[in-house]
Amino acid sequence: MIAIVDYGVGNLFSLRCSLSYIGCEAVITDSPEVLHAADNIILPGVGAFGDAAEKLRSGGLDKVLIDEAASGKPLLGICLGMQLLFDESLEFGVHKGLGLIPGRVVPLENMPGWNRHLKIPHIGWNPLKITRRSPLLKYVADGDCVYFVHSYYAAECEKDIIATAEYSGEVTAAVQRGNVFGTQFHPEKSGKVGLGILRAFCEIGGGGQC
Repeated sequence: MIAIVDYGVGNLFSLRCSLSYIGCEAVITDSPEVLHAADNIILPGVGAFGDAAEKLRSGGLDKVLIDEAASGKPLLGICLGMQLLFDESLEFGVHKGLGLIPGRVVPLENMPGWNRHLKIPHIGWNPLKITRRSPLLKYVADGDCVYFVHSYYAAECEKDIIATAEYSGEVTAAVQRGNVFGTQFHPEKSGKVGLGILRAFCEIGGGGQC
């Protein structure tokens, strides 16, 4: 069973529908007991980093996620959910993340050589460049396109990057550190490619059956 973390932030129902479409059992929950019982966990998210981090902390879900990740359980962060996996974000101040992957979340315009003619937020389809093989990308080929919506990106995390996308420069598109995974793009909005990524995540660890 896949647990989708409900902390008041995220595209929960479209994500559950995508998992249901590929035959993966999924439940939306804010219960520590259900998260502990789940085979895999997905942390979605849209909106501001600071608000999302505070909502996780206020419900004690930050500690639950850290403990479950430490136990070896597969954890996938999506969009803002991926950003929350890092040490900190510079979105409207400095905000502490979960610290599961070393790195910082910074504005796109802070990218070296930023093209000021590009729009922020970055919205649209971009091809992936796979930089390191990962079980999360089992069904993905170099150049497959996925859908992005974001104004910030993960930096100082080169060792854990598994895929990038081009937007003025190399943007962190997907990461993996052990059993912790993240995608800056939205798999649930990325058609067949995104469904393949969700299927691959469900298969990691052999717990979530599709």
